[in-house]
Amino acid sequence: MPILEKGYIQVYAGDGKGKTTAALGVALRMAGCGGRTLVVQFMKGYPYSETKALSLLPGLTLVQTGRADYVYKDSIEPVDYLEARRGLAVATEGVASGEYDLVILDELNVALSFGLVDLPPVLDLIERRAPRTELIFTGRNPPPELVDRADLVTEMVEIRHPFQKGLLARKGIDC
Repeated sequence: MPILEKGYIQVYAGDGKGKTTAALGVALRMAGCGGRTLVVQFMKGYPYSETKALSLLPGLTLVQTGRADYVYKDSIEPVDYLEARRGLAVATEGVASGEYDLVILDELNVALSFGLVDLPPVLDLIERRAPRTELIFTGRNPPPELVDRADLVTEMVEIRHPFQKGLLARKGIDC
């Protein structure tokens, strides 16, 4: 039995912290009401702390794509394109299947802005989604075409962050 009457499109963007965290909070809620969620993480081959916790949530499938190294725009390797396309294929299949109430495409906005995936297949994914499937796109620099199609757009704005004082990512908080 589907959880949602109608699925909407959400975009969490901006330079501030919290985009993935907000999306995973929605996944937590979906698990709590018995729904099924697919999380596809783009450019995140590293075993971030959330991967273990997500494996404990009922009805949640996590697919990570990308290298274990952080990808910078000026250090893209051929494998980065392959991994991003793999993630998009998994997401497209999941969205069209009707099997999931919620599909989170984590950091897809960044993969788009880096040119790892093209925009037309992403827009096609939106059109092919099952009517009751909610979509969440996270990451900095979403393309205007994606923002225009979204029903909810939230921009995380950084006002202050410990990184500015030289503090590195902290396990359990940032990674």
